[in-house]
Amino acid sequence: MTATVSAPRQVRPPVPAPRPVRRRSRTWVGWSFILPNFIGFAALTLVPVIASLALSFLDWDSYSTPRWVGLDNFERMIHNDTFWTALKNTAYYAVGHVPLTLCAALGFAVLLNQKLKGARFFRTALFFPYITSLVAVAVVWNMLLSPESGPVNQFLRAVGIDHPPGWTTSTTWAMPAVIVASVWRDLGYYMILYLAGLQTIPAELYEAAQVDGASGWQRFRHITVPGLRPTTFFVLIMLTISSFKVFDLIQVMTEGGPGRATLVLSQVIYREGIVQGRFGYSSAVSMVLFVIVLTITVVQFRLQRRSER
Repeated sequence: MTATVSAPRQVRPPVPAPRPVRRRSRTWVGWSFILPNFIGFAALTLVPVIASLALSFLDWDSYSTPRWVGLDNFERMIHNDTFWTALKNTAYYAVGHVPLTLCAALGFAVLLNQKLKGARFFRTALFFPYITSLVAVAVVWNMLLSPESGPVNQFLRAVGIDHPPGWTTSTTWAMPAVIVASVWRDLGYYMILYLAGLQTIPAELYEAAQVDGASGWQRFRHITVPGLRPTTFFVLIMLTISSFKVFDLIQVMTEGGPGRATLVLSQVIYREGIVQGRFGYSSAVSMVLFVIVLTITVVQFRLQRRSER
């Protein structure tokens, strides 16, 4: 009896889908990831920005019918002294807040990146103000900077300063007081970003530099600073945007006072639109603020690209 051996059955490879079908499939997969975020961006950011741009050419108080006024809102803004005061105060705040927060965050990040006892505790302590209620932060700083009973002025009197600053009650010291409080609140968040950036720098670079006799300052200047360039760029962008749109801290601490010493553009937008009901003029101011922030951001991006070449 002989056994018959059948030939091995050949398995045909799967027929690949046509190239256009695969391309459309990848496209739909990509859109499935992008679409939820885009819908949120369009509903909460893009549409309001377009509506604000349209309102800037109208006269509307939310009750009457919108009336086209062209560039009248912008012309009124140019001749309004309050607008220029708020613009100057906003620039003052940004010039003080951005470099101080950046330097403080970088300094604490470098310090707490070392193997120090209690480093985790101090990281948490510095980050805690950022997640604390901003109203509570403003109230505490108002108490600390109270001209008569605040601990800060009591300490200054104890060391021999008979007439300490009035802080939030002084037109000269109100904005520095707000800047100090804002730096204290924000530095913990940006410190965490710098700590994350420090983890990406290879430790071998520091070891090699130390073997070559480089000092601590030289290692910081030639290794840490270049290694943190992408992080610094991101921090600079975020700080600039947050500085120009600051509202809540100043509103709680000083309400733009004393006088107009701490009045910023976001408060002008709030007062003209929400309080006074002049939504057209308020939208015009918001468009100017948007253009200022956009211009500064674009300039920063171009400078960053030029430095990377």
